[in-house]
Amino acid sequence: MKKFGLLVAGGIAAIVLLSTIGPIAGMVISLAILYFVIKQFLKTKSTAARIGLGILGLIVLSAAASNAPALFGIAAAYVLYLVYKNWNEAKYSEPVTESDPFVNFEKQWNDLHKNY
Repeated sequence: MKKFGLLVAGGIAAIVLLSTIGPIAGMVISLAILYFVIKQFLKTKSTAARIGLGILGLIVLSAAASNAPALFGIAAAYVLYLVYKNWNEAKYSEPVTESDPFVNFEKQWNDLHKNY
């Protein structure tokens, strides 16, 4: 039943991720442009250039904000990561038994020497 739940959650997350690829790309591009605009804004000394870069920064910031559904896509990618990570996770851990015959021999040999 756990696998079925993971499959359903992964399927829904995959559909959401695929439907938000455009906004994710738009947000990445607009945030990259905003980064370079802020860098240039901090470097420049001219007042006119600062005003122009400030206006450009506000325009690019509004473009990044308009791609807010990309946050759902990022959350869906994280859910897909969790589903992938938990897919093969064991429900309980089985006790590890030694199958090497020499290990058992050494234990018995040590037990015999303790008695003498």
